[in-house]
Amino acid sequence: MFVSINPLNDRSSHRARVLRYGDEAGVRVDDQLAAEEPLEIRVGGTPLTVMMRTPGHERELALGFLYGEGIIRQAADVAQMRILPNGEHPDLENVIDVELTRDAPGVDRRWQRNFLAASSCGLCGVSSIEAIHESAPPLPEDGLVVDRDTIYGLDARLRSEQAIFARTGGLHAAGLFTASGEPVAVREDIGRHNAVDKIVGHAVERRLLPLDRHILMVSGRTSFEIVQKALQARIPVLVAVSAPSSLARDLAQASNQTLIGFLRGRSLNVYSGRQRIRE
Repeated sequence: MFVSINPLNDRSSHRARVLRYGDEAGVRVDDQLAAEEPLEIRVGGTPLTVMMRTPGHERELALGFLYGEGIIRQAADVAQMRILPNGEHPDLENVIDVELTRDAPGVDRRWQRNFLAASSCGLCGVSSIEAIHESAPPLPEDGLVVDRDTIYGLDARLRSEQAIFARTGGLHAAGLFTASGEPVAVREDIGRHNAVDKIVGHAVERRLLPLDRHILMVSGRTSFEIVQKALQARIPVLVAVSAPSSLARDLAQASNQTLIGFLRGRSLNVYSGRQRIRE
């Protein structure tokens, strides 16, 4: 079932008065700005990280982030998730506390000693591809094959579901699609990594993992962290509107992932995993 962003989420954007210049003298008009607020994630009451994000889908963002950090591996690893009241700003839902079950990978709290806080950065500080493959091994070379015409249609389908971007022009998006190009979920956020974490969290919460029969499409460039997050969720095909970084390309090649960039209409670049594209 396709789950779209709620276009009526009034916390996702804020109205602003701006002075607009064009052919005529400056005039004051109403504009919409993408909202940016902090979200603090706690595990068992202990602060884990604070990230800047666009409000909405906080549970999915927390689940996707914890999955990327190896603190959880499935929805059953979470006993409870609570939005905590903020004493200074009670109208903001910007503190979420996650209680783990006793079988969760992160219940031993080793993350407290070596976690580096950054905005949904995945395995921060781990620079080697070999280290990532210890927790997320390379994908099989066979399996999913996607028609090239299906890939050509993804950018338009993603854009059509970017409701907040249509109002503000200021957000990234990530979309999860089936092999035939049908949307499963689309998420928007001020941070491209957060948008991907929301997609992964959606899959964790609905027990869709592994995503080895799916395509991930992102609206901007492809970084090393995004390829890593896709690999952890076992996504074999990653498509982007813009370019990948050199390290993103290296990780995709070493992981047998199909990495596509510069998808514009009926044009694209294939950086790795040519075998999954059907002519």
